Amino acid sequence: MTVKERFTRFLNNKPLKHKLYVIIFESDTPAGKMFDVALIVCIALSILLAILESLQGIPSWLSTPFIIFEYLFTAFFTFEYVTRIYCSPQPKKYIFSFFGIIDLLATLPLYLAFFLPGARYLLVIRAFRIIRVFRIFKLFTFWMEGERLLTSLKESSKKIAVFFLFVVILVISIGTLMYMIEGTQHDTQFNNIPNSIYWAIVTMTTVGYGDITPITPLGKFLSACVMLIGYTIIAVPTGIVSVSMMKEYKKLKDIQCPNCHKTGHDENAEYCKYCGYPLYKDKVKTKDTSESGSYNQ
Repeated sequence: MTVKERFTRFLNNKPLKHKLYVIIFESDTPAGKMFDVALIVCIALSILLAILESLQGIPSWLSTPFIIFEYLFTAFFTFEYVTRIYCSPQPKKYIFSFFGIIDLLATLPLYLAFFLPGARYLLVIRAFRIIRVFRIFKLFTFWMEGERLLTSLKESSKKIAVFFLFVVILVISIGTLMYMIEGTQHDTQFNNIPNSIYWAIVTMTTVGYGDITPITPLGKFLSACVMLIGYTIIAVPTGIVSVSMMKEYKKLKDIQCPNCHKTGHDENAEYCKYCGYPLYKDKVKTKDTSESGSYNQ
């Protein structure tokens, strides 16, 4: 058997792909749980390493261990990324997904350093290495609450976008109004509309740098109104996401068992806790066919 034939056979090895898929993408097996724990530890250590490298006054003798660990972490994350592509039933969907892009960014810094040699590129290489911090986003995949939060944000994205557009229009209007009020004063800090819009943003978000302040009574009154509006506006996105999360939680609680017709099941439960009947009979079959059957056709 030639090398090309062996490689082709390896690429089409469906039992191996399915076995790797269960270990890497699922966590309901001992091997899958062990892989997830190892991945979490590597992510945490790599982030800690990036933080320590940014500190000033690190002893020079630590540079070699840092480099060794960087190579080891990069090799592990590269292996994980390539394996996920190999065993995924839909490789393109994974590659262009949010976490697929995060996985790619987590492996790039060390490889980019090879293509940017020379002392003048050292600062650029160091900037690329900060990309490793993106690995922290992968931790969302290990907690059900994180996935639920991402789902709620996705469902609320349109409402939040509309609200954000409203806020943009509001700060532009308030900034323009403040320019009309304060712009006529001598040595005013509101000497143009962009500065006034900047003031409106800082004031509405309750940050309050204090570098630009009104001096007229009407301007101070408008500032007080903007501050009060800011407290109200800050709470709106939180309320939008909270409502979405509560709807999702209520939807899970209201699921009715097809057999005993009882509700109030636990989150992520696939079987009725009263009679043991599958809650998602059609969904479970579809999942088994799409994940397991795709490797055994």
